[in-house]
Amino acid sequence: MLSAADNELLTRTDRETPMGEYFRRFWQPVALGREVAEPDGPPVRVDILGDQFVAFRDTEGRLGLLDARCPHRGADLFFGRNEDCGLRCVYHGWKFAVDGTAVELPNVPADAPMQSTMQTGSYPVCERGEVVWAYLGPPERQPDRPPALEFTAVGDENRYVTKQLIDCNWAQVMEGDLDTSHFSFLHMPAPSVPSNENPSAPADEKRLRMIRQDPMPGFTIKDHEVGFIVGGARLSDDDQHYWRITQYLFPSHGTGPSTMPGETYLGFTIVPITDEACWMFTYAWNPERPLTDAERTGYASGHAVFAALGPDFRPLANRSNDFLIDRDAQKHHTFTGVKGLAEQDAMIQQSQGFIVDRTKENLTRTDAAIVRFRRRILDEARALAEGTEPTAAHNTAIYRTRPGSWFTGRDVEFDDVLVERFGDPHGRVAATTPVGEDRT
Repeated sequence: MLSAADNELLTRTDRETPMGEYFRRFWQPVALGREVAEPDGPPVRVDILGDQFVAFRDTEGRLGLLDARCPHRGADLFFGRNEDCGLRCVYHGWKFAVDGTAVELPNVPADAPMQSTMQTGSYPVCERGEVVWAYLGPPERQPDRPPALEFTAVGDENRYVTKQLIDCNWAQVMEGDLDTSHFSFLHMPAPSVPSNENPSAPADEKRLRMIRQDPMPGFTIKDHEVGFIVGGARLSDDDQHYWRITQYLFPSHGTGPSTMPGETYLGFTIVPITDEACWMFTYAWNPERPLTDAERTGYASGHAVFAALGPDFRPLANRSNDFLIDRDAQKHHTFTGVKGLAEQDAMIQQSQGFIVDRTKENLTRTDAAIVRFRRRILDEARALAEGTEPTAAHNTAIYRTRPGSWFTGRDVEFDDVLVERFGDPHGRVAATTPVGEDRT
């Protein structure tokens, strides 16, 4: 368990909090590229880390991210008019370019000093992997570019990207991903139900059987420069281990652990909105082939880490409707009565409360990765508060890693498992595919 002080440190991400300042040292996803695809299109609200912004694409296709409040009287620029290379506040007509420069101040005398000095807050922004990324920290600490996650390096035809709204603190989502032992119950059909009746079950029957039979995997964790890689080994009925391997990357990138070679990889990035809500940017990518129409249709309708979504990227099954729990299905078909792996995760994470009280936990050895996550991220935030800048924010190239699963003999060490599965002792991927130029 954590002390109350450590729980506070972990979960609070507003400005001038240690964790909030830590997040601001990294480029953050703030919108999907398709939300601001149209030049002179409608601006988009961007609420993250306790602050409010607006994103827009100007007449020439340049992206901008500005403080939401007009510096004149505080009107919300979300209601502004995107026109002729600037966003115009509709209250008194003040207009701002993508760099925050005031280009028109209609109610200010032409010779007033304000005409040449007025600025509003603006932030570095780029588009990469169909995601708009922004840097919100001190300008002198800005990393050159966002992390080189592999999904950003493949072609559009090889990936699927979206986001979903989560009504709880960011750290609960991160911990849920690192807890591979929960698959033995949360995502399982009831013991008497064949796996093909559960649409959220893993496709491979052998993998499903190993997860069901061994709810207490043994964990091995390897730290590296930008996080750690964790392997959960379950006993197999043919004298093997079934490994499910997850990457955790600072500050809030996670992965699905199930992918075998040739299959499609899954990942996500969590961005706090407030301390009681967050965005989960979710992505699937296959470095070897384009995604199939069936895969895209499945992700769009809710599959794997992708929830079925309603308006404004809110999952159809959510806190307000008890995640559409079906008690009859819970009694006869699945442990949860909730359809969809993503929905099951969201249901259980949000059931812990908007911010879980970690002082009341009773952890077991299957919580090893959660303990490691807390220790690493708290150490990082404390170090920054004491004046040591995070090196991970600038080690962007080594974010190109993969998760996955693998079968081995029971005597094979984790280091050898990683080399067998990935050809690298940390699951890193050689940058053989060139990353496209950032669109700003």
